[in-house]
Amino acid sequence: MTLVEKSPSPATARRAPAARPRPRRGRRENLAGYLFMSPWIAGFLLLTAGPMVASLYFAFTDYNLFSSPRWIGLDNFTRMLDDPRWQKSVEVTARYVVIGTPLKLLLALGVALLLAQSRRGQAFYRAAFYAPSLIGASVSVGFVWRALFSDDAIVDRTQSLFGFDVGGWVGDPDRVLYSLVALTVWQFGAPMVIFLAGLKQVPRELYEAAEMDGAGALRRFWSITLPMISPVLFFNVLLETIHSFQIFGSAYVVSNTSCGPADATLVYTCYLYQQGFKNAQMGFASAMAWMLLLAVALVTAVLFWSQKKWVHYEEAAR
Repeated sequence: MTLVEKSPSPATARRAPAARPRPRRGRRENLAGYLFMSPWIAGFLLLTAGPMVASLYFAFTDYNLFSSPRWIGLDNFTRMLDDPRWQKSVEVTARYVVIGTPLKLLLALGVALLLAQSRRGQAFYRAAFYAPSLIGASVSVGFVWRALFSDDAIVDRTQSLFGFDVGGWVGDPDRVLYSLVALTVWQFGAPMVIFLAGLKQVPRELYEAAEMDGAGALRRFWSITLPMISPVLFFNVLLETIHSFQIFGSAYVVSNTSCGPADATLVYTCYLYQQGFKNAQMGFASAMAWMLLLAVALVTAVLFWSQKKWVHYEEAAR
């Protein structure tokens, strides 16, 4: 018997799989994608990755910007630990982070709770409270802040009305740091908006059920609001803590570029700037920068470790 091979019917031919695209077309698409990404890639290599690698090398050298770097190993790091002004900068920065970050987040959360309620002019209040976050980091605001807290200025006159004749804050080593804390707390708009977005996602049914069970406002906040917005709270804590470690402009301007008086506003980045660009000790400044990076990485790791105990994600609850 002879087997006759039948030709495919028209219906079968129509069901045949389409031909694969040519590899050349795929290469063209990849090339186009790399071309569009090339400005970002060039910027990352030239402005971020390149300087980071260079600073890591300079951290182990004696480099003063005017002569070739000389390898000295870990001398910059050992010198750093023995430097009393470096220790002072760590202390001032730690105080600023520990005091300023919680106050800023508490104010942001409080205002967000107020704005989460339906009221007239809500859009205006949101914009008004958010505006300081846009202009607070500018140099002009730093000059204005220094003028507000100087001797015989508005803050000095206001506290004199209540019987506190203690002078301006800028010239007092015991209080000048708190003027910087007040400046960072004033810029609570950005975390406030994030808190507000998280509060909008809390189901109203949970509050209604809690009210039926007789739970008061404080109990509802502690048992419903905080657990539901804990991921947003963790994000704000992480972001604001990292920002607080990087404070420079406000401290530099408010102290009139001296980071004083008596090193009272000698935050870490201010001392780093003095060593790198005023004293031309770029090797030592690079070592300081990498120590700051390690400190921020350590704090970030601790926060991520602690979130397992107090952050509640909806996916995990399911």
